[in-house]
Amino acid sequence: MSLDLIQEKAKQIKLLICDVDGVMTDGSLYYDDNGYEFKAFNSLDGHGIKMLKSTGVDLAIITGRTSNIVLHRMKNLGIEQIYQGQENKLEAFGKIIEETRLLSENIAYIGDDVVDLPVMTKVGFSIAVANSHPFVIENSDWTTNKTGGHGAVREACEFIMNAQGNLNEILNSYL
Repeated sequence: MSLDLIQEKAKQIKLLICDVDGVMTDGSLYYDDNGYEFKAFNSLDGHGIKMLKSTGVDLAIITGRTSNIVLHRMKNLGIEQIYQGQENKLEAFGKIIEETRLLSENIAYIGDDVVDLPVMTKVGFSIAVANSHPFVIENSDWTTNKTGGHGAVREACEFIMNAQGNLNEILNSYL
């Protein structure tokens, strides 16, 4: 797919849906001796999300796992649409479509594994992180250069903002 066509798809985005493990984190699962789970989120990704939200593009989360850590991080980022414990991510996607009344072509999804493909094949712009399963990369519109948990979400946010013509304005506002 040509870069022009990919940018045209990104230009239409009004909602970015993110997977969590392997996308917003590096996919590692950390547990202490008491069974408490820990996740590491990238602060650059977080600020990219905040910048994207400031342009009017909303965000949502669909993840197969359930964790209070995810709730805390998403609250910190101002993300309200959070779907955890989703073995069938298409069900959550259907709820998002119903709630937002957006068309599929106005939604992007960033994922890393084959469980993300059912939604990725339904959205207008599908994004794979660099360390995704090869089958996911093969069936995505665009692949980040950064890996999950290491700036891939920020890269995707900036790609969308650039396609929509507001990245330079946002960046220059920090000068």
